[in-house]
Amino acid sequence: MVNRLLLLLFGASATVLMFGLWIPFKALVAQELLALAWAETQARQVEARPWPWADTWPVAKLELPELGVSMIVLEGLHGESLAFGPGRMVAGERGPVILAGHRDTHFRPLEYIEPGHRVQLQGQDQQWQQYQVTRTRVVDSRTESIDTSTFGPDTLLLVTCYPFDALDANGPLRFVVEAKPVNRPVQKDTVAAL
Repeated sequence: MVNRLLLLLFGASATVLMFGLWIPFKALVAQELLALAWAETQARQVEARPWPWADTWPVAKLELPELGVSMIVLEGLHGESLAFGPGRMVAGERGPVILAGHRDTHFRPLEYIEPGHRVQLQGQDQQWQQYQVTRTRVVDSRTESIDTSTFGPDTLLLVTCYPFDALDANGPLRFVVEAKPVNRPVQKDTVAAL
């Protein structure tokens, strides 16, 4: 009887451990697949999906040098893209570039971003656009919207939920980072020298 109970306890513990490790393992594998898809996107100039059933694909690489953060940006702001990285929203032909991400995963480092920090965005053509953060602000979506018509196509907006440590994932506050370009696109080896 005791052996059966120990075996049952061991089996239950192993099952709980397996399920606890499954999500981090899946996330790690997904990031590797995204990196491979981004490399293929750049090399072949195609929309390379990271896995066959993906409804998104890499469109850019985002770096926040002062925070030591680099991530692949995916197309769209739907559930699958935001689960694996920040998503890109196109605000029309004349609007800004808008990237949105979850405050408790990929955009968690935005909590530490400040005006003057650099933001680098690499496009499919392998060119890097340099931006500088001009301001950060909190927007209450119940009383204010982010009017994209006030920003030109050269503006980069990073948007996430706020506050960063909130327990309610559906709160109305949004943290908005505004960044302006500081120069023309450059190659990565030039960026490293800056």
